[in-house]
Amino acid sequence: MSALATGIGSMPGGGALANEADNARDFGEAVRVVVGELPDLVHLPELPGRGAAATMTGRGLAVVSGLGADLQPAGWRLTDHSGIDHRRARSLLSQDLDAIEEQVQDFTGVFKVQVAGPWTLAATVEKPRGDKVLSDHGARRELAEALAEGLRDHVADVRRRVPGATEILVQVDEPALPAVLAAQIPTASGWGKHRAVHPPEASGALEQVMAAIAGAGATPIVHCCAPDVPIALLRGAGARGISIDLDLLVPGSYDALAEAVDAGDRVLLGAVPSLAPNPRPTEGSVSERLLRLLDMLGLEPTDRLVVTPSCGLAGADPAWARAALELSRKSAANLTS
Repeated sequence: MSALATGIGSMPGGGALANEADNARDFGEAVRVVVGELPDLVHLPELPGRGAAATMTGRGLAVVSGLGADLQPAGWRLTDHSGIDHRRARSLLSQDLDAIEEQVQDFTGVFKVQVAGPWTLAATVEKPRGDKVLSDHGARRELAEALAEGLRDHVADVRRRVPGATEILVQVDEPALPAVLAAQIPTASGWGKHRAVHPPEASGALEQVMAAIAGAGATPIVHCCAPDVPIALLRGAGARGISIDLDLLVPGSYDALAEAVDAGDRVLLGAVPSLAPNPRPTEGSVSERLLRLLDMLGLEPTDRLVVTPSCGLAGADPAWARAALELSRKSAANLTS
């Protein structure tokens, strides 16, 4: 069987100053591109160009249960009650699900949604009195619990809307995790760094989220487009899929990646540039690159492999975003077991 293909999540389009109709039209076009180019593994598009409510952090806060948030000049902050921007983030997520629901009535295949992970949220959201949630043990534990609870409801909602899905993947985006582990997240003042979170605690928060996703009947996977992805930690916390940027894959991660493939986990390989390069790659060159990697790892192609762009496509022009998804699909079709 051949590998599958999908997108990481974000797509170009939308504008913070655009009217609602224009943003809805842009999202509808993104849905049509994704459904048309990725018929076997459709993902819910994200258009962060629409503003803070549609960014990775805004979407993550739209899912959390029992916590309020508001948008401050310095960014998102937890509050006693949901502010107008938090309510808009939740409304926008619901509208996006409405829009894609209309397009997938006859869909049968794997369906993917994305959400910011507990450590990326902790590194980007402030506590009510300021400074990052990351600075407070209790606050980061509460945020992880709220995210896990919200994901249970979110998965149930997605399953209701996409009844033909043979499997639902929940991609937990953790681009900040390596920096959290390495004490590289700046404090509010910018003069210092937050203390490193030790692997057992990092794993514990992730375990809550992964268990909630699996308990709701979906497959938890983790995407990290940063160097030094802690693959073993993520799999130990319950991730049943790993999504990486091949350009950032270091030799020290080869064994952990091979173990994930051997275990039957979904492995999403970011092999297509997110921004249009010059010259542009061909499906043959992308397929050859992937086959060389598999040969080096001593592995055979499998339908658990998924070809993707290297990261989100929000910064790409619309023509390349479509081309990148098409290239991912055609390259995946060339990987036959």
